[in-house]
This record gives sequence, structure tokens and C-alpha cells, in this order.
Amino acid sequence: MDFTFDEDQTALRELAVEICSGPPEQIWNNLARSGLIGVALPEETGGSSASFLEFCLVVEATAAHAPLIEGVLLGAAPVAAFGTAQQRARLIPPVCEGASVLPAALEAGRAHAVREDGWRLTGEHPFVPLADRARRILVNAGSGLFLLDPAADGVQLLRQDTLTGQPEFVLRLQRAPVAEEDVLRPPGQGGEVLDWLLPRVTAAYCVHQAGCAAAALELTAAHLRTREQFGRPLATFQAVSQRIADAYIDVEGQRLTAWQAAWRLAAGLDAAEEVQIAAWWACDAGPRVLHAAQHLHGGLGTDLDYPLHRYFLAGKRNELILGGSSARLLELGGLLAGSRA
Repeated sequence: MDFTFDEDQTALRELAVEICSGPPEQIWNNLARSGLIGVALPEETGGSSASFLEFCLVVEATAAHAPLIEGVLLGAAPVAAFGTAQQRARLIPPVCEGASVLPAALEAGRAHAVREDGWRLTGEHPFVPLADRARRILVNAGSGLFLLDPAADGVQLLRQDTLTGQPEFVLRLQRAPVAEEDVLRPPGQGGEVLDWLLPRVTAAYCVHQAGCAAAALELTAAHLRTREQFGRPLATFQAVSQRIADAYIDVEGQRLTAWQAAWRLAAGLDAAEEVQIAAWWACDAGPRVLHAAQHLHGGLGTDLDYPLHRYFLAGKRNELILGGSSARLLELGGLLAGSRA
């Protein structure tokens, strides 16, 4: 299968890389001004109407620099795909402009909804990203999907500092109101949306992990070419060259499986097995590459003024979100057993 990207896709990725080389505090706004935040959102709402594949290209290129999965894919993408015209017109343009984000709290069984003068949500979601920057949060309550105003009565956000330095929030709901126009799907009817969304989220995190590993490998290769020990570059030592060669193979394995999953999803094809295979590679090979990068950098790898730590920590977060290699092997085994039964 040929995963060569066309000229437009290559230019898209190069633009994202160029933006991420600028000042960190300007990256999000520059991504918005260039149209990359809304690359896969509808054109009539300020996006570019590109596919999930183009979105993943931007995710890979921005690696640990921009929360595109959390701020766009989790909440804005399902609104764009399944929301009403009014919901899309009201909620998507601020996301494309970089003025807001639309994260989600999707774990099942964490909250429930009752219909009472509109809808009321009660429960607790423990790990909600970007909740402090959101105008709405897509909340799973009783298998219904609601666009919750985080400033509404009955909503409490408790900050949690994470290993990446980016906070997440405990979302506590006590009869929090949601108006009818903010219901994406009523209770019991959110399955179609989640079946569409969750494989895309998993594939996007696999692409993100591949991007982090590739960026860490590039930094490491540059370091080994220029750092000398015993009068010659570190790259000329056999053990070092073998270690980075293994890391290169792991990166390519991650990229191949992640892009296969992303391509099948973008093409509307079944991708259940491909998503699980990509997730296993991300959880197994990703940490191996990032640990090798840390090791080969020596003491420099622990310097927080050097960018390697950013990819290492983001990669650890990706591994935790994806559930680990053992869990993904069990999922894949179940799929294969079911398909052969």
C-alpha cells in the first residue's frame, strides 16, 4: 500500500512544522490563522472540509506542541459530523478561529441525565482536558451526548496538574442544566456517534505518538552527529548506531500502522483490527524509542530547557490514554478470535 502524500498534503505538514518552530505562546493562534485548526471541519463554519487524514497530518507535525486531539477532534468533530445546523454554526467557528476549544468527557457510566425543565446532568468525569478554555464540553451522560456549558450552575471544575505540565480537570456535575439546543444525542442514543468517534481518537493518538517518537529520534540523531566522546562523534560507536537503528525501525513501524488505520478510517473502510494494531505499536514501540532517545542524550536529556522532555512526557501520556500494550493485544486477540469464529 502506498502511503506517499500528495503535494498539498506535504505542504500542509510542512506548514505545521514551520509554525511549531516559532514561539510556543503563538503556536495555537498561528495554527488558527493558517487554517490548520479547522482543516477537517466544515468549510461553511470556517474550516477547510479536508478529511481525517489531513487532520492527522497536522497532529503528527505538531506532535507535543498543540492539543488538537483534545481541543478539536474530541468535541468539535462529532458536532460537525452529527450536530444540527444551528449547533455547527454556533460552536464550530470559534474553534476554527482559535478563540475556543471543544473538549469532551466521554467515559461511560460517569454521569447520568434526567429530563426536567430541559436536561439535568449529575456525576463526575475525572480527566477532562482544556475545560478551563472551553465554551462547551461534550459530555457522555447515560449514553447521551450533551454540549455542557462549563460556566453553568451545578458545574465544578477542579484542576489537576499532570506529568506533561498541561492541567486536566475533574468535572463534577450536580443537576447541571443543558438546554434542548445543546443536546447532540439524548440518553441511550449516543452509540452511533461514539462508534464513529472513538476509533478516530485512538488512531489520532497513534499518529501523535509516532510524531513524538519521530521528533525525538531526529533530535537524537542530530545530537549523536555533533557530540564527541574520546575524540570522535558518538554516532560512530557501534553500540550507539545499533541502538538508534533499532529506534528508527520502531518509528517506521509506528508510522506505517498508524497511517494505515487513519487512511482506512478516512476512506470509510472498516478499521477495527488496524486501529488495535496501531495502538499496540504506539504503546510498545513508542516508549522504547523515547527511552532510547533519553539514554542516548545522556545528561542533556534531563534538561528541561532542551525540547526532548516534551516528547518523552507526551509519549508517556499517549501510552496511558491508549491503555498499554497488553490491553491492546487483548483487544486485538478478541477481534481476531471473533472474526474467525
